[in-house]
Amino acid sequence: MGLSLQKGQSLSLTKKDGGSLTKTKMGLGWDSAAPVKKGFFGKAKTVEVDLDASAIFFDAAGKSLDQVWYNQLQSKDGSTRHTGDNLTGDGAGDDETILVNLELVSPAVAHIVFVISSYTGQTFDQVQNAFCRLVDDSTAGSPEIAKYQLTDSGTHSAMIMSKVSRDGAGWTFKAIGERAQGRSVADLIAPAAAVL
Repeated sequence: MGLSLQKGQSLSLTKKDGGSLTKTKMGLGWDSAAPVKKGFFGKAKTVEVDLDASAIFFDAAGKSLDQVWYNQLQSKDGSTRHTGDNLTGDGAGDDETILVNLELVSPAVAHIVFVISSYTGQTFDQVQNAFCRLVDDSTAGSPEIAKYQLTDSGTHSAMIMSKVSRDGAGWTFKAIGERAQGRSVADLIAPAAAVL
């Protein structure tokens, strides 16, 4: 199990041996907090919550350069890949994952901000157990490096979850957890830029 981060905490992605992390996986997960409702014939039916994980790339001046999301599964520089859309948040573990090869990230990129949003407008008072976790995909067994458990519910429809930023020759991960409103990655570019 990786380090449990609190909102605002940062973590260097330099390994214990002094090397830098190269391949990472950002896993995002959530569960429905909505009460079970009655379906046909009075059968219980869990309300599904459809959230979308996205990554937004910024340069050092805060200009948006690229996005990775369910309609653009790979970044223009080839460094980052979204593994696909999850429409329900059903099941344990990561619901959506974004793979980042930090060695291939364009030199123009200074920050990668990870966000989640609800295209259907569902709000975070319908969500529980939301988290993001960073996994080292360059080490055998893909150990978890850090996890940020989100505890903030409310009427917002999006969340700026975390960011990975250049830090000299390496990278730093930061848990953010800022509320936002928006249905798509395009709606979240300005709120994401505000946390750089």
